[in-house]
Amino acid sequence: MYRKRWTVKALGMDLQYSGNGTGWCKPFKMICVFILFMLLHESIAYESHVFMADTFQERTTAEIDSYFDTTMPSNITGLAGETVQLACRVKNIGNRTVSWVRHRDIHLLTVGTYTYTSDQRFEAMHKLHTEEWILRIRYPQRKDSGIYECQISTTPPIGHPVRLTIVEPVTEIAGGPELFINKDSTINLTCYVRHAPEPPSTIIWSHNHQAINFDSPRGGISLVTEKGPVTSSRLLIQKAIDRDSGLYTCSPNNTHPNSVRVHIVNEEHPAAMHHGRGDRMAATLLPVVLLLRIIF
Repeated sequence: MYRKRWTVKALGMDLQYSGNGTGWCKPFKMICVFILFMLLHESIAYESHVFMADTFQERTTAEIDSYFDTTMPSNITGLAGETVQLACRVKNIGNRTVSWVRHRDIHLLTVGTYTYTSDQRFEAMHKLHTEEWILRIRYPQRKDSGIYECQISTTPPIGHPVRLTIVEPVTEIAGGPELFINKDSTINLTCYVRHAPEPPSTIIWSHNHQAINFDSPRGGISLVTEKGPVTSSRLLIQKAIDRDSGLYTCSPNNTHPNSVRVHIVNEEHPAAMHHGRGDRMAATLLPVVLLLRIIF
């Protein structure tokens, strides 16, 4: 019978043996020590690997932070009454949120896809799995012009400003609101569209609220339009006749119309073109004439 007793102290790496045995005890002790050493080594190596992996992941996350795509437009011009959209593109957003803030009064408008303002004209828009965050404004007014900031909820927050300008285009007709044209001469009406974010795609002319037909039997009617920062549309009507008198309206598709009233007069009575102004001038000069007669 053999009586065996082993005591293993892992921290001290001490293996003791007591009892009645033979000469193989010492090699067996060495084998046990080697196995214990290997187990401890593997455990330490694994813990070290996990620690380094976590450290690398944290460092990578910190280095790859959220940022804005600065190629997005930062100056937007909108037309009063027409819906306008402000957009920012956020890279590597992670678990952060995007907000829109109005600089004028530091008013929080949106957070994520939620709208926080009570002004129902403002709305947050975002499509899932995209990088664009949009602030939509319905029925914008000139007072809505200013700087809006797209913010990322980093610490501290970072922002990308977008300047919005709301314009009200103006339609003008040269020489209006009334024109006096000699009979048999050419009616030349020029309409200008100013301050529009883009040139109007169409401009319609009407006479007494009826669209002008350029193929009508009357003939002699033509239109010349030049588009640009200021768009002009020139209506030419040759050999004016009495029935060409009336209200002419220029109607661009992207702004308000404007009108002018045309009077066709006879060449024999050119004074009729200034009749109203002459009466006013005579009424103004009459007291002066009477005073001079009294003095002299």
